[in-house]
Amino acid sequence: MSRSTINVTYRLETNGDIEKLAAKIASDQSTGTFTELPNETEEVRARCAATVTNITALEPTDHPSFPDPDGTGPYNRADVTIAYPLEAVGTDIAALMTITVGGVYAVRGLTGVRVRDFDLPQEWSCHAGPQFGIAGSRRLMGVENGPMIASIIKPSLGLLPEETASVVKTLCEAGVDFIKDDEKLMNPGYSPFEDRVKAIMRVINDYADKTGKKVMYAFGISSADPDTMMQNHDIVVKNGGNAAVVNINSIGYGGMSFLRKRSALCLHAHRNGWDILTRHPGLGMDFRAYQKIWRLLGVDQFQINGIRAKYWEPDESFVRSFKDVMTPMFSEADRPLPVVGSGQWGGQAVDTFRQTGRTLDLMYLAGGGVHGHPMGIAAGVKAIRQAWDSAAADIELADYAKDHPELAASLAKWG
Repeated sequence: MSRSTINVTYRLETNGDIEKLAAKIASDQSTGTFTELPNETEEVRARCAATVTNITALEPTDHPSFPDPDGTGPYNRADVTIAYPLEAVGTDIAALMTITVGGVYAVRGLTGVRVRDFDLPQEWSCHAGPQFGIAGSRRLMGVENGPMIASIIKPSLGLLPEETASVVKTLCEAGVDFIKDDEKLMNPGYSPFEDRVKAIMRVINDYADKTGKKVMYAFGISSADPDTMMQNHDIVVKNGGNAAVVNINSIGYGGMSFLRKRSALCLHAHRNGWDILTRHPGLGMDFRAYQKIWRLLGVDQFQINGIRAKYWEPDESFVRSFKDVMTPMFSEADRPLPVVGSGQWGGQAVDTFRQTGRTLDLMYLAGGGVHGHPMGIAAGVKAIRQAWDSAAADIELADYAKDHPELAASLAKWG
């Protein structure tokens, strides 16, 4: 019998006793229920009972995260770690999420609950993990050193296949390493998936024949039907493509597992929909826990917003997310490539470099920050490369821009 445990850390909130509530969760989510059971023997508990292993008290609050019918505070808060025997859960992700997450959210007496982390034992290294990750992404893009400079098709929706291919040609000639469909672009009526793949890959392959550089293009293959998703995958492979955008929350754990086992493509994860799990600090799930599951399932590249992003997420949350995806779970190979995006234009490069450990192992993804440059798309790409040259040289952007007109134009427009 295995004595390994899966340790899950929660942030709990209640107007009652935290220790009693934590013990109730451990019992309810393993061998116990609301009353004593004749068959819940010491042997059964030894085999499968979850146990509370740590409680770190936090400052109480006067306002509950969930509406409280009683309306009486203060509300006690603590970070609580519960150890679930591997014998009871196994290594299946559906079992993990059912036992350690799904049921916990339903517990009576909580006014707040947030999953903060999963500490998984070595037995969980059985999952496929990234097929390409950081090293494979670099190899496929032909970028040995430095950040991978990337862009998105803009406008996100509305371009016909040949119009999209024209934008791709411009971006390739501008010197990008990676281009992607916007996450909203999959198989619309005005741009059928196969037509778009054929039009774009003609441009990508022609550019590779002429220059020796094959720009990575990630196509939006997502579908709620795994068979349709694999048909899309096969169309990309047949036409010489090497990457796909996957809307991970939309296809689910099963869809991702199905795809990863059969995939020949580098899988670029878009986490749209994750925000509903995390925007309230007393509810949902931390990214640290969330991203581990998708890494196990095999994402190769992970979008995580960026410094001064256009969305709600504060900079410190992005920095934590970056650190999370760059922290090995079982080996260096299980790290996906962090993709820095969301309103990036180069002006955030120096701060990104300094706040993420001065690493260049990242993809820097800019849509409007390339396409909206006042001197054109090529200048937008050049400005971002200049910004990263400035970061790597530890020179402030304003100083570097003095003799780099493309960067200076970016600063004048967006700075």
